[in-house]
Amino acid sequence: MKAMTSGALKAILAVSLGAISTTAFAQADYPTRPIKLIVPFTAGGGVDTVARILGEELKGVLGQSVVVENLPGASGMRGAETAVRAEPDGYTLLLSSAGEAAVNPHLFKNIKYAPSRDLTPVTLVVKVPNVLVVNAASGMKSLDDLLAFTKSNADKASFSSSGVGNPQHLAGELLNRMASVKLTHVPYRGAAQQVTDVLGNNVTATFASYLAVASFVEAGQVKALAVTSSERIPSLPSVPAMAEHPQLKGYDVTNWFGLFAPAGTPGPIVDKLNKAVVQVLSNPATARKLADLGSYPSPMKPEEFKSFLTAESEKFKNIITTAEIKAQ
Repeated sequence: MKAMTSGALKAILAVSLGAISTTAFAQADYPTRPIKLIVPFTAGGGVDTVARILGEELKGVLGQSVVVENLPGASGMRGAETAVRAEPDGYTLLLSSAGEAAVNPHLFKNIKYAPSRDLTPVTLVVKVPNVLVVNAASGMKSLDDLLAFTKSNADKASFSSSGVGNPQHLAGELLNRMASVKLTHVPYRGAAQQVTDVLGNNVTATFASYLAVASFVEAGQVKALAVTSSERIPSLPSVPAMAEHPQLKGYDVTNWFGLFAPAGTPGPIVDKLNKAVVQVLSNPATARKLADLGSYPSPMKPEEFKSFLTAESEKFKNIITTAEIKAQ
């Protein structure tokens, strides 16, 4: 084999250094064109609404449009799969709920991605606690009342959610386990019907987002007994957290929405996105707008979000395994 000439070596070195400097410049100059934000659900839902608020505010911080693309299907997995296959250059991002990033890997055998391997955590965006409500005409005023009813009416007590394996369903199963009761799960395909059937006395209770039940609480049609977060929420300050009950210490099953990039996205781009989202969520007007939706800004540094994701995944796995939940 011929020895490489000094001229050839210099040429290769020059090309390599040029490629490195071009890449570094691209990262420093990011973003130079619009960013696509994938939402794995239909337009108008909770994740979509938060995505559009976030995207509009990020435009002012990053100087580029953030275009929301709705890719619903397969319990959020279609959108997530599209995101993980995208070029890791910061121009395709995913706003994921807890389902796609921490629940589905333990629920579906045919899942085609592993969040810990295929997604880069950018930041947690919001936490979305659910609210446990019953028909106001039931006479139940507290969580103790519901637990007492359940123990006396094991064949009648039930709770609804917007689908098998979602955080609402898991919230009910964790309540069953920790309080040693048996509320039968009744899944629906959306929030409207699950609340309607509480009003119609077809189910005893439901776990639903604040936004889905707020008008019914205000109208006195349903009674909010507890929230599923570890602390009370500003929207319902007089409603206790489940964890306040003596039998439910440590209870915390909260949905959340987080921002992810494809695996391999350069660190400087991830850091820039993280700082931009933190800046947006620190704006009191934006935080208030999100809180009105029952979504509470909870930004984290990328490493903090990664640790949070690991803990959440393990928690959901434990509930799914113990309750023997199977995907439909």
